[in-house]
Amino acid sequence: MNVPTAIPASELSVSIIMPVMDETTSLRETVEIVMQENASRIHEIICVTSKYSTAAALELCHELAGRWPEIVVVRQQERPYLGGALQDAFLWATGSHILLMASDLETPPHAAKELIAVAGQGWDIVATTRWQGKGGFSGYNPVKYVLNWIFQKVIRTLYRTSLTDLTFGYRIYRAEFLKHHEWQELRHPFLLECLLRPLLRGATSTEIPVLWEPRREGESHNPFWRNFLYFRIAFRLKSAGAKTRSSAALGVNG
Repeated sequence: MNVPTAIPASELSVSIIMPVMDETTSLRETVEIVMQENASRIHEIICVTSKYSTAAALELCHELAGRWPEIVVVRQQERPYLGGALQDAFLWATGSHILLMASDLETPPHAAKELIAVAGQGWDIVATTRWQGKGGFSGYNPVKYVLNWIFQKVIRTLYRTSLTDLTFGYRIYRAEFLKHHEWQELRHPFLLECLLRPLLRGATSTEIPVLWEPRREGESHNPFWRNFLYFRIAFRLKSAGAKTRSSAALGVNG
């Protein structure tokens, strides 16, 4: 594995992507904590809204943009669903690194400081894990917990990765690893796709533990049955990667 090389502080600037639907109190708390603890490293916070974002959430986004006009950007997504929102924002982001996080406190904002610090060590991806060390789950559906554990084991083995939480979308990336892909997923399974594709490209990665807690407001837009679609994208990408390597070995273009 490639050994990462530390990044000079002056060269690390973080674009935070934060989709917003119906969050208000939790969005305010998230942005305030992130700004208090990481202001010198944050290049921008992109609040990605949609035509379904509530009036209260939109009003707060613009209030935050007025408070930090050089940092907070409010833009409406063009592609649909969560995956589409993130894909649009990847193209808008102009920092050296891109940090994905939620606006509902399911991604603990105090952990952003450690994510940014570890990214400064030179890793291409720094993920978070709920399965190691001081990480964990609070108030998580028991059935979903068991299925999640099984999924993590299967996909870790399939991709031969040391990462232990491949579906939790709280991560920071070196920006170039998110900029040049023909993404396939638009819904929540995109959180898996946007990790596996960079790994298949040889991105270096590590992880830090975090405690997951349920959202305090708003509603989840990821129904339980949709979690089975994560298997589809995992096996599809692995199969496509194997075909590409086979074609390259045979000298076939395509």
